[in-house]
Amino acid sequence: MNPPPRTSTDWRLVWVLVLAGFAIASLVGKAPPALPAIRAELDIDLRAAGWFVSLVNLMTALGGTLMALAADRVGHRRLAMTGLLAGALASALGAMVHSPTALFLSRAVEGLGFLAVAVSMPPLVLRLSTASDARQAMALWGAYLPGGAGLMALASAGLLPTVGWRGVWWVSAAVLVVMACVLFHSRAGRDANALPRSGRSLGRDMLDAAGSRGALAIGACFGCYAGSWFALIGFLPTLQVERLGFDPATAAAITAGVIVVNVTGSITAGWLLHQGWRRFTILAGTAVIMALTAAGVFLDLLPPVLRLAMAFLFSAVASAIPGALFAAVPVHAPRPALVGATTGILMQGSNVGSLLGPPIVAALVSAGGWPWALCFTTPTLAGAVLAAWVLHRTEQRLDRSRQ
Repeated sequence: MNPPPRTSTDWRLVWVLVLAGFAIASLVGKAPPALPAIRAELDIDLRAAGWFVSLVNLMTALGGTLMALAADRVGHRRLAMTGLLAGALASALGAMVHSPTALFLSRAVEGLGFLAVAVSMPPLVLRLSTASDARQAMALWGAYLPGGAGLMALASAGLLPTVGWRGVWWVSAAVLVVMACVLFHSRAGRDANALPRSGRSLGRDMLDAAGSRGALAIGACFGCYAGSWFALIGFLPTLQVERLGFDPATAAAITAGVIVVNVTGSITAGWLLHQGWRRFTILAGTAVIMALTAAGVFLDLLPPVLRLAMAFLFSAVASAIPGALFAAVPVHAPRPALVGATTGILMQGSNVGSLLGPPIVAALVSAGGWPWALCFTTPTLAGAVLAAWVLHRTEQRLDRSRQ
């Protein structure tokens, strides 16, 4: 039995869930600024560093939809709590290891924790929102990754010179423990705010979700965006040190600022959707700007200051894509009970892109230099435009069927 619709949005609890997303995203944001220090201490080459940056996304790439459907059965609140604590434990263990293999294993566990929280929260956000506020609430949730990763990157830049990358890992673990306590004492996902557990066939739900053309377009578009964003941001500190001549501390601080400004795009996308802008306009326009600014960063045509300005612009507009796509989830879910599964498809696409982008760019840069990174970002962002067009056409058909 479905819970009754809400008559008002509980924005306080929505923010609790968004902050939980910020906390789990610290696992993503801590890595890029610390990468030069980790490579120096553990003797990791550039290709292995690319896999390390993207490894937190491995489990989501393999099983995002399955984890989302598991949340429908074990409970979204319970799975989110488990994810926060698993991420904290893995981060703490990572701070104590002394071999690349052990650090990579801890990173994989962090990926599981990240996935558990990322797929559990959107259905709870929708449960706390009225129908009229759902788009804004979901666009706000879309800021969790750039917001949390950016704040953690900014903290990392300040902490690295004094406590090193291991201290940053301990800080991330502490943040996750604190957020788990906050979520435990809140009413999010509890009593009237809880979602009913699914009693349907797992296989049928997976087939229904995977058969949604809109859901697949959302996942493909998000994957193309994420692959390009993580490829540029993940290696921005390395590019600054090796190509622009900056010291690691300065490079980490600049990268943190680039990640922080990423939050603006998601919030702007929510506002634009509320003003009546078409989703396709937001998605395609953002992808084009990302492609042009990525060229400004990777090509040796501009002076260092302008190349960094291109990186800031790239990041500032980029999160309009996740903001617009998260708001599309309830529109394209085959039925309301499959919002979580549709979110899982989105996360799975996102993390396939995040997993593959950095290693591919690392291989291209190793083979031909930094300009070769465009051999990945340009066609990938063209793919984002194509997926956005498919999504747009699907929404047009849905609108006609409803009329």
